[in-house]
Amino acid sequence: MKQIKYIFLTVLAMGALASCTANFEEINENPNKTTVGSIQATGMFEPLLYWSANNWINDNIYYNNELIQVTAHTSGYTREEHRYKIEEQDWASEWNFYARYANNADHMHELAVNDENVALQAIALTMKVLFMSNMTDMFGDIPYSEAFSGRKVGGTFTPVFDSQEEVYEEMFTDLETANTLYATNPTFIKPEMDGMYGGDVKHWQKFNNSLYMRLLMRVSGRSSMNVGEKLTEMVDDPYTYPILTSNDDNATVNFSGIDPYISEYGTSTEASINARRLTRQWIKMNVLTDVSGEQYYEDPRLSIRCRKCTYTSTNPKDIWIGTIAGCTIAQQIECDPGTSWINYEILCQKDAPVTYMDYAEVELILSEAAERNLISGGESAAKAYYEAGVTASCERWSDLGNEFLSTPVTISSAQIKEYLKSDLGSWDRYDDKLQVIAEQKYLCLFEIGMEQWHEYRRTGFPELTIGDGAVYNDGVLPTRFAYPSVTMSTNSTNAKAALADMGDSEGENTMGTPVWWSKKAIESGD
Repeated sequence: MKQIKYIFLTVLAMGALASCTANFEEINENPNKTTVGSIQATGMFEPLLYWSANNWINDNIYYNNELIQVTAHTSGYTREEHRYKIEEQDWASEWNFYARYANNADHMHELAVNDENVALQAIALTMKVLFMSNMTDMFGDIPYSEAFSGRKVGGTFTPVFDSQEEVYEEMFTDLETANTLYATNPTFIKPEMDGMYGGDVKHWQKFNNSLYMRLLMRVSGRSSMNVGEKLTEMVDDPYTYPILTSNDDNATVNFSGIDPYISEYGTSTEASINARRLTRQWIKMNVLTDVSGEQYYEDPRLSIRCRKCTYTSTNPKDIWIGTIAGCTIAQQIECDPGTSWINYEILCQKDAPVTYMDYAEVELILSEAAERNLISGGESAAKAYYEAGVTASCERWSDLGNEFLSTPVTISSAQIKEYLKSDLGSWDRYDDKLQVIAEQKYLCLFEIGMEQWHEYRRTGFPELTIGDGAVYNDGVLPTRFAYPSVTMSTNSTNAKAALADMGDSEGENTMGTPVWWSKKAIESGD
């Protein structure tokens, strides 16, 4: 892996999407041709998988958790994402991350075609869609049809921005193509390189189609996408469209813990993780409290994922305490003592796994689809899918608690059944079953990329309280990330056209313009 590091970094540095890096001209005198020696598709796969996974969990900790009120960085004043202070360097970092890795997936596909490596052709398409879907979900309209063409003769470094509807249609085409390639059961060369599925292309096919379902549900509020028709086809034909059916199928990247295969936070200190405190919102959704304020029941996953403050002087009652997301500086000083944290022992292991998608999410997608009559079965099927999803999530975290905690914690089947009857996990706790599904999905998506933020913008759940100190972005939880200034200056015409397409007629490029599939955009008629 170290031997191909420098080659891969060269590819990463290419100006892939609308000059997504400022110095691509320095890399190669001919911007229409990429020279990377004799590298083959197999040489690009391993760093693409491992390095993107580390960026994936980093996004979750720095942006997703702070925006969606899992945590708030309140032990200092250097990070204020929970107050919606997200700026140019953040936009550029995120744009570059997704563009670079999608560019490399696209390049790996090109090389795999030349090498007649069908397995990596399919995997490259799946990975490209994984990165591009997050890019469009974060920014809105992006280049897709002309993206990455700058490295090819006749290509462009100023690609048009496709509308988000067009991007989704193009991603669906790529996922269909990948599924067809997987179905030929191609051989994965050097399966020992695959830290996710060990070269098992059938598992990659399941991930591909489950990702397809995730994205179909994302745009299910737009009737033009005919989501119910496609979901029904997939559910009714599992032979053609296999999906994740157990935790054994989870799209999880496993690190060995030996350099360079070290998980992102494997060398982090406990203090650095403790800077981000759990919020009152997160505690409320995980802990039941009686009228006297006593905590009497908690989600069985909570003590694995998170840990209480053990300093008796600040937490004498030994309870779960959360800080205020978006709090003011004065509130920060008052509410921080005794607050709880994400569990250091789970996250900060050199071999801590990173998950792109799990079986629990698939079951909750199917639950929502059944409840909304996008697939057959109605409420009875929706409940069954829901309970299967909750069970899968509890079992996955039970395995992690048993493997990584110094004092192992497991979740029994009896505990899962109790949770499904409780006011935290019961199907019957709300009349609005879509709220039940959405809130459980929020809990199940813990530490899975930016998915909680994406789902919140789509469903409006859970209901969040905006803190008094969340004064940035006009006090509005960001609905998108703004295009970075390099993109706005080097591809100005196309970027401004994209802003106008998204309803930003003034071209202000703010974090207040809703993306096309979001609840806010649909309800406003945009």
